[in-house]
Amino acid sequence: MTTQTTQTTHITRLKTAIAIASVSLTILLSGCILEPPQSTGPDQEEAGSADTNRIDIPATVRSNLGITFVNVERRRVDSTIRVPGAFELQPRARREYRMTLSGEVRLEVDQYQQIEAGDVLYRFRSPRWPELQHEIIMGEQDIETALAEIDVVRARISESDRRLALTRDRLSSLSDAEIRNADLEAQAAEIEASLPRIGAELRQAETKLANAHRTREHALHRASAATGIDESQLSQEIEHDGQMLPSYRRIDWIEVRASESGVVETLALTDGAFADSPSLVVSTIDPTQVRFRAMALQADLVRLGTAKTGRIVPPTTPGIPIGDGVDSSIMIGLEAHPEQRTVTLLATPAESRAWIRPGVSAFLEVVAETTERPALAIPRSAIVKDGITHVFFRRDPKDPNKAIRVEADMGVDDGRWVAINSGLSLQDEVVLDGAFELKLATQQSGVMQKGGHFHADGTFHEETDE
Repeated sequence: MTTQTTQTTHITRLKTAIAIASVSLTILLSGCILEPPQSTGPDQEEAGSADTNRIDIPATVRSNLGITFVNVERRRVDSTIRVPGAFELQPRARREYRMTLSGEVRLEVDQYQQIEAGDVLYRFRSPRWPELQHEIIMGEQDIETALAEIDVVRARISESDRRLALTRDRLSSLSDAEIRNADLEAQAAEIEASLPRIGAELRQAETKLANAHRTREHALHRASAATGIDESQLSQEIEHDGQMLPSYRRIDWIEVRASESGVVETLALTDGAFADSPSLVVSTIDPTQVRFRAMALQADLVRLGTAKTGRIVPPTTPGIPIGDGVDSSIMIGLEAHPEQRTVTLLATPAESRAWIRPGVSAFLEVVAETTERPALAIPRSAIVKDGITHVFFRRDPKDPNKAIRVEADMGVDDGRWVAINSGLSLQDEVVLDGAFELKLATQQSGVMQKGGHFHADGTFHEETDE
């Protein structure tokens, strides 16, 4: 294992040496005919000597070498706490769809498919569904029976009222003639005595009607829970074969629809499987509902204080601007690890980015409470080491096609950003990608060249005094 590691190290060093030698050979062997300098006055000579740290970087060179620039920023480098972590789904970002009744399943979506609210996820046909339909039908039949009984009792009451009125009229007429009829009096008394019993029968029929309504409502509720269809839609009348029927009578395969938009995460059953309740069929997630979990040192708890906001920044990655961060609200989690001496920080991003996805690593930046003023800072990757010095390349504010080599007067360094004590202003830009190539072009055997220019093919030639 040690021999293999040593060979790999030697190969890596050899490749690096070959690359540096190729750059140097290109610089030395490229044909570039420079016109001899014309005689200049003292002022021009002084101006020429002041430009020896400038490099021509026209648009073609910037394109070929992949040179990019970044603005100087004001940052609290000394008081910024940067904590590594990763994105994860929020607990409520996942939703499961399960079987409410046992039955055969037909899938209508595929894994990782984008879905919208209301899309059909799967269908199932259950032997229990006809039983639920029968309960609704029985409830409707009980309602019709109770309504018929009420009509009968009300007709009897109406009939009794008319008979009693007629009998009393005849008794009144006989009384006027001073004639008494015992049979009519008995008949009137019998009719009047039956009225309370008939009234009780009416109340009994009305109770049956109320019970029938509750039975139907309960059956509709169970059917709605099983199908996911609103009760009003189940009982809605639709036309079929020239007659109007409740829609629940026309349902054979029950459709399960998405309640929220998102992405299909899991298909827990195969198409055509028979599953019992409450087996999981489909699970979906909302990829926009993410949070960031970071592990901070317990020693930083005092510095974190009562901080409520932070900024989530991506790692240094080609194609993602180094300043592309997202503001977030943060809270200290309940979890702490005594062995690792860390504590959990949870951050919720205020907006989304293409690089914000569950499982993606990033950093959480929290500015601790401090009285220090922000300092001018540039990315640490914009500074390259040249021998025992550190240099960066500032874009010439007077000529954007030139870069100025500057020895870095560095201050506090947090590993990603470094404060610069001098040589920069807030309006300046510095080279980010391509700084190493510019450093190679401005050194020769560890000695800084006087200055020069790039060709469109990326080769560099220094300016000579001859």
